[in-house]
Amino acid sequence: MTRAESRTGHLLDLRAKHVPRGVSNAHPIFAARAQGAKIWDVDGKEYLDFVGGIGVQNIGHSHPRVVQAVQAQLERYSHTCFQVTMYEPYVKLAERLNGLAPGDFEKKTIFLTTGAEAVENAVKIARAYTNRPAIVSLTSSFHGRTLLGMSLTGKASYYKQNFGPYAPEVYHAPVPHAYRGWSTEKALEALKELFQTTIDPSRIAAIIFEPVLGEGGFIPLPTEYLQGLRALADQHGFLLIADEIQSGFGRTGKVFAIEHSGVVPDLITIAKSLAGGLPLSGVTGRAEVMDAPAPGGLGGTYAGNPLACAAGLAVLDILEEEALTQADTLGQVLKEAFENLAEKHPFIGEVRGLGAMMALEIVQNRESRSPDAALTQRIVEIAREKGLLLLKAGMHGSVIRVLVPVTADLKDVQRGLNLLNEAMTAAVG
Repeated sequence: MTRAESRTGHLLDLRAKHVPRGVSNAHPIFAARAQGAKIWDVDGKEYLDFVGGIGVQNIGHSHPRVVQAVQAQLERYSHTCFQVTMYEPYVKLAERLNGLAPGDFEKKTIFLTTGAEAVENAVKIARAYTNRPAIVSLTSSFHGRTLLGMSLTGKASYYKQNFGPYAPEVYHAPVPHAYRGWSTEKALEALKELFQTTIDPSRIAAIIFEPVLGEGGFIPLPTEYLQGLRALADQHGFLLIADEIQSGFGRTGKVFAIEHSGVVPDLITIAKSLAGGLPLSGVTGRAEVMDAPAPGGLGGTYAGNPLACAAGLAVLDILEEEALTQADTLGQVLKEAFENLAEKHPFIGEVRGLGAMMALEIVQNRESRSPDAALTQRIVEIAREKGLLLLKAGMHGSVIRVLVPVTADLKDVQRGLNLLNEAMTAAVG
């Protein structure tokens, strides 16, 4: 079937004509349907999905319990706006999340629509509570595409382009990543130097961090570093915001990735897999902190949509009853498989991640550790031809990250790993 004869070709032509080029596409395919860990395109080709809508489908595409919950809610009402007339799914989901979030203290939750909104509102809440202006984030981080989200994001190329000027009172500290020469001790010393040279800690409202960096290349923050952040926050009176938008809801084997460290943040931003594919985000945190903004300071017309909240309740049921256990098993399978791949392929510089949030860094050679974005792209393209969807990450586009649903059949996972191995072999052949 030629491009002109295929539905894909026709839709690609329409996309080029009617959709801005600024919206990038990792794969030149159009989905017709999806189930579990599989996607079928409009021409009938089947793909194993190791992307999961960029971490949105931790429990898989079209999980029947989520579909049922949304259908039942749709028959009642689809929208009233919570600020006009409240509804039960919102408060029930808030109650559940407050109970699941780490910390032996009272918590409250607000719901929004996108991850960037969650980040923006967490910053608003932190500033309102501390009456301080500054926010510190980490290099290699990603916190959204809004003005404040881009300002917080620790990567200039690709995301920031020429969209400035950016939001003021945002500062960046180095992320600890031993593979790239940044130990925990060195990163904490650099943060303290930032306090001495650039922003006095008495003016900092919060430090925001991803427990496992997502777009930055699946870099887990060491427990010792997170403990160091907590100690500095307690010493200087600022808050810790854990951005769990990509790392939350079972991806690492726990509801929240920060739980692995035992460190308790003051606020947690959530989104992506919270609602099984429906747009829903939120902020969960200490009750007294969450109550800092006065009435009218928080909200949104679509924020906490009842369909999405119903989906979120179903997702939490699935996580607690089955998916968290499956995530542990999947994480072990991926780690062992990736370590085996690293033994076969000398261009794999590092295997890293936490739980089922695993990645491979592709380098020109292991001695120099120079990122190889071109080889990474070839692997992704060849894998797609073989029926496996992958996604890149990292500061140089040289990391292959895996976000296969944690509920995926392990036979499908193994088949995908075999295809990945074949793609790697072909990419250098």
